[in-house]
Amino acid sequence: LDASLAQQRAFRSRQPQRGVILDCRGRVLAASNGVQTIFADPQEIDDAKETSSELAPHVDMGAHIICQLILESRSPRFARIKTSTDPNECAAARSIRGIGTYSDWQRHYPMGRLVSNVVGFTSIDNRGLEGIELKYDKALSGSPARNIFFADVRRRPIRPKEQDGVLTNGVGIILTIDSTIQQFARDELAARIEEYEAESGIAIVDEPRSGAILAMVSLPDFDPANIGTTDPNTFRSRALTDWYEPGSILKPIVAAIALDAGVVNTTEKIFCENGDYHGRGFGRIGEYKQGFGDLTVREILINSSNIGMAKIGQRLGKKRLYEGLKLFGFGEKTGIELPGEIDGRLRPLDQWDGYSVTRIPFGQEICVTAIQLIRAFSILTNGGRLVSPFLVRAVVDDNGRVTELKQPPPPVGYLVKHEVAKWVVSEALVSVVNEGTGKRAKLEKWQVFGKTGTANIANSDGYSDRDYVSSFICGAPAEDPAIVVLVSIRKPNRSLGKGYTGGVVSSPVAGRIIERTLTYLGVD
Repeated sequence: LDASLAQQRAFRSRQPQRGVILDCRGRVLAASNGVQTIFADPQEIDDAKETSSELAPHVDMGAHIICQLILESRSPRFARIKTSTDPNECAAARSIRGIGTYSDWQRHYPMGRLVSNVVGFTSIDNRGLEGIELKYDKALSGSPARNIFFADVRRRPIRPKEQDGVLTNGVGIILTIDSTIQQFARDELAARIEEYEAESGIAIVDEPRSGAILAMVSLPDFDPANIGTTDPNTFRSRALTDWYEPGSILKPIVAAIALDAGVVNTTEKIFCENGDYHGRGFGRIGEYKQGFGDLTVREILINSSNIGMAKIGQRLGKKRLYEGLKLFGFGEKTGIELPGEIDGRLRPLDQWDGYSVTRIPFGQEICVTAIQLIRAFSILTNGGRLVSPFLVRAVVDDNGRVTELKQPPPPVGYLVKHEVAKWVVSEALVSVVNEGTGKRAKLEKWQVFGKTGTANIANSDGYSDRDYVSSFICGAPAEDPAIVVLVSIRKPNRSLGKGYTGGVVSSPVAGRIIERTLTYLGVD
């Protein structure tokens, strides 16, 4: 009896509509449209060549391609031929024995490359494979249902019997990304990478009060409509997956830790050894160009003195430096809502030596991700209060009701004293832009603060003397920061003779992103 009932029943799956992904202003980043899929049932086809020749002119495909799809299908009852939105094409296909159609969904990405490394993409059967599409695949997918039919001897449905399950469409995801700001960041970064023949680049725009990411660009990127012909290395979001030694952009964080600990103050002078500092247990340390004598902490940051920072590290000692960096989130994932994030590298304290305590303060012997740097500088910019970067603003059901809403945590406690964080931003980092290595990011309308970084890329033989990561992290307006911007460009071509430092390569890019973004946001 059970076998008889099984032979009399046929099943047809009903797939839910995958949820939409929107930017913070409601612009569509990913959506699913209804289409018809043309398929073949190999068991209903007597002659695959003949059926393929009959179908080919109706679907604008080569008969040999269709025949191959039918003969090589892994399923005895199904071979996907084509996804179509043309009703005449589908009607013509259904008139051929062994060929049928069914309703399906096709994913579209209206913004193309613009947000590809954030949004990600889906497989042909609408499963999330990268980005938000992967991270929220279960919620976006919804729940399918099955219609059960009485079937004839050829297993063709005759009349409906019942439904198995409840069809539930996927939820919608609203991101913090603003497509306009994303376009600003991508345009400026892409132009600079091309000009300097660089390998890759990252640009992030963050709202430091809340941690909301307004733009996150990773180049090279990809077109989600052409995944099959794309280099998989472009799929990842480099802001989360690529670590590097930060170089001098770490100096303000270490300076804030030292000022907070009271091992230095804002007025005392630190002798910077005229550019040649050496001693037992930490080797020899030099400067990028010229040497310096006595410098205050502010002047150490303006001139980006390695020796000054090494001495600050020695005053702090291993334990306080390590614990301070951990407080700012280094060596740990930020927890941002994308797959693939790594935790960087901050070695355990028992592996530190004299080299560590003198090199880490100027950005060597530590590896970070771009999103970790954004978190750390957002904490500094936020007056020393904890802030965590996030990408998902809200989740809505298929009726448009908000089911989850991201709220920034209440302002409780400080990682460093408020007055310390304020001084580092409004005094020291403003001076870096007005007087020091960040001059190319200076703007007329808004006071920019920031720090440059030029880090040698480590290789199997030590540090390369040709390859660098050139970075600039900054924000504005200094008196009440609305945004923080990080630009990191990997391997600018030094042979062009245009320069390679963070101040030369990256700070002008960040300055233009700030100018365009603050104008767009209407910040006075």
